[in-house]
Amino acid sequence: MVNSGNRPVVLVTNKETPEKGINKLKLKCDVIFPKSHPATRDEILELAGQVDGILWVGHMALNGEVLDRGGDRLKAISTMSAGMDYVDIDEFRKRKFPLGYTPIVLNDAVADSAIGLMIAAGRRYHEGRLAIDQSQWKGGPQWLLGQDIKGSTVGIIGMGGIGQTIAKPEALGAKMVPQDELLQESDYVFVAVPLTNETRHLINESTLAKMKPTAVLVNVARGDIVDQNALVAALKNGTIFAAGLDVMTPEPLPADDELLSLPNAVVIPHLGSATVQTRNNMAEIAALNVLAGIANTPMFSPYPY
Repeated sequence: MVNSGNRPVVLVTNKETPEKGINKLKLKCDVIFPKSHPATRDEILELAGQVDGILWVGHMALNGEVLDRGGDRLKAISTMSAGMDYVDIDEFRKRKFPLGYTPIVLNDAVADSAIGLMIAAGRRYHEGRLAIDQSQWKGGPQWLLGQDIKGSTVGIIGMGGIGQTIAKPEALGAKMVPQDELLQESDYVFVAVPLTNETRHLINESTLAKMKPTAVLVNVARGDIVDQNALVAALKNGTIFAAGLDVMTPEPLPADDELLSLPNAVVIPHLGSATVQTRNNMAEIAALNVLAGIANTPMFSPYPY
């Protein structure tokens, strides 16, 4: 049982949340964590009714069930993420419940990852490492030739904060074009849109077929925006040259998934915002959101529902 005296109590759903955010909360609140790590949903739901606010860390479903268990005491929730596909936004909107999130602050880190994947996939880094591991280092003027970045056409699907930040290293000069033209003309295609019902499998067998056989696909948004089975087929049959993926379906990806067997797929485990400074900033903004919501004042970064 939580005994807070006169201080509000905040549940932080993950014990590994950066101290910068935890310390911000502790200035005005008592902070509690689930006993287990990772926390179970049942444990989080049990604690939800004993707190005034929740700092929601991770992509576990955040929905009406959580709000119901929170009852009248629960006043505010903030995620520590920019993507909100795991949140039932309609339920929060219907209840006019204070909801915060942490966009913008992760744009640079995610864009850095996108550019890294662009280079790694276009220049065949993974395939080269496999050659070393298999004692197949051949060398020669035609060995493991990749795709140039200088002079290339870059297509960005989604010009929100992350898309615009990706564009900056590419010296911008951007113009809006129809999606079909983007796919047909681009040497590198970046996916940087939120996952919604409209964008699910936006990249599929049909759209992949419109891309150049020398093109590289980079996804730093959400795995389900790409039809993964269609992507695997496209990489195997040469429909496109390569792919760099920070996100996939499911997450975690099983070690025996066919995607991981492809030499022209560079796959990293959802590390887009995984820098010390970025995660510290995300935790601090989420904490400020929760504190503001408990105090019935405007959040630092409210979700615009």
